[in-house]
Amino acid sequence: MQPSRILPDLQCSLLCEEVRQEVNGNFILIGVIGHVQVPQVPVTAAKLCVFNRWTAGVGSFTETVRLVAPDRSTVLRHSNVKFVLQDADHNATNVTLFGQLKFEAAGVYFLEILVDDVMKLRYPIMLTVAKAPESETAPEAPRTEG
Repeated sequence: MQPSRILPDLQCSLLCEEVRQEVNGNFILIGVIGHVQVPQVPVTAAKLCVFNRWTAGVGSFTETVRLVAPDRSTVLRHSNVKFVLQDADHNATNVTLFGQLKFEAAGVYFLEILVDDVMKLRYPIMLTVAKAPESETAPEAPRTEG
């Protein structure tokens, strides 16, 4: 007897600037993000993508992607997408796009990846404010007495 439903494994989850797909179906990830450094906050990201690959499951599922604020409870954005795996040898790739995403403060944000309300992965994304370079002071002109 073949199982009718097996919860899939999350093969990978990556935050990046953009995801493109080639004619042959392969994906190109541009600007994989591990840390975000900005000149100031608040700041708005025009676009952030979350690339998720599911495998080793059977059935119909709902993927949820949540971006959580540094307070660890406020959900800034979330997305739900349905996908199907016909058998455990197949995989499914989902790309979530968050546009015009405003970050109010520096700190550790979290991406949460769930399938059918089961948390599969939660990982931190550090957002820091870059320190302004120290301005060089001009050397003092020599004084002459006279």
